[in-house]
Parts: sequence; structure tokens; C-alpha cells
Amino acid sequence: MTQAVPMKTLKIDFVSDVVCPWCVVGLGGLETALDALKGEGIGADIAFQPFELNPQIAPEGENIVEHIGRKYGASPEQSAANRAMIRDRAAEVGFDMRMTDDSRIWNTFDAHRLLHWAHETAPEKQKALKQALFTAHFTENRNLTDAGVLTSAAEAAGLDRAEAGEVLASGRYAQDVRGAEDLWRSRGISSVPAVVVEGKYLISGGQPAQVFEEALRKIASEV
Repeated sequence: MTQAVPMKTLKIDFVSDVVCPWCVVGLGGLETALDALKGEGIGADIAFQPFELNPQIAPEGENIVEHIGRKYGASPEQSAANRAMIRDRAAEVGFDMRMTDDSRIWNTFDAHRLLHWAHETAPEKQKALKQALFTAHFTENRNLTDAGVLTSAAEAAGLDRAEAGEVLASGRYAQDVRGAEDLWRSRGISSVPAVVVEGKYLISGGQPAQVFEEALRKIASEV
């Protein structure tokens, strides 16, 4: 009879924004790596932490081509080529990314409040909410400042839609999110995704699964 391998569960803080395409790629790579490591007795408890790429963006959002041009100096052609490359990377991890020249970038503070609420009340559903928000933005091109869009994402993740609406309307968890954002910035996080393992090991960027797998295997051997 084969003896089961004892599981070592790593604590992972996945610092990210829901309008960050590389965060989609990074999460997919991380999950693929964790699937591969199960047989070695390595697992993870993932908590999604807030980071706003564009905290000052106006409520009406901004066209993605104009936004990328203003922020990074990219031409429309460069922006389109970058989207195509990211779309291919996302497809490799099973995500359907459909950003176009007409897509918009949104303020994500309310989305982060909902993610905080999910972690506080139903942590096992936080990842599903994160995925639903990614889908709403990158696949469906929906407005992430719209309460109906956000509560629909909560419902899709198995959370209570009415309670999600109450969280949004009340401003609940605003201080918690601001505090968490400040905490991660104070720890040196200035770009995302930032995958922080056991509070001290950092894996940066939308890495392929193999990079995550090798890093997590090494970390698991050290903790």
C-alpha cells in the first residue's frame, strides 16, 4: 500500500490588480505549478492582496490605447502588438482575453473592497471572485466601477449578491483596503503580480508555470 505524501502548505499572498493582464498570466502559471506539485506534497493557501495600478483614474475610465500611450509612451501599434502577445500568453493558461482598441481601463478600488469582503467572510470563494472579475474585465469588457457588474461577479463566485451590493453601497472595508495597499507598498511592492511566499520570498511578474514550480519547490525545501 502506497503511503500518502504529507502535504506542506505554503502561505502565498498574491498581490495584484484586476485590470492587470500579467496578473491573469501569473495566476494561471502559479495554479498550473501547484497542480504539478501536488504529487510532491506541496500545496498553498492563496490570499489575494490589493494593488491599484491606476488609483487616480477618473470614474469614467480611460480608453486602453490612450492610457497605455500616456502612461508608457507606447504607440497604438505597439499597444496592439503587446495585447496580442499577452492574449497568447493568457490562452496558454486557459484564459480568454478579448481586449480591443475600444477597451477601457477602470478604477478598481470597489473591486478590491469586494475581494477583501470575500476573504473575510468566505475565503474559499475569494479566488473564484478574482477570476470572475478578470473575466468581466478582460473577456467581457465590462465596467468595473458599475455596481451591477461587481455584484454579478460576486454572484458568479457563489457569494451573496445582495450582501455584495450592501458592501459597495456602504463603503465598507475602504480603510482595510487602503491599509493593505500601504502595507505592501511599504514592503517594497511597486509592480504586480507580486507573489509573496511565507511572507519573505518574492516571485515577480507573470512567470511561466515552470518558473513558479521550481521556485516553490525550493522554498518548500527551506521552510
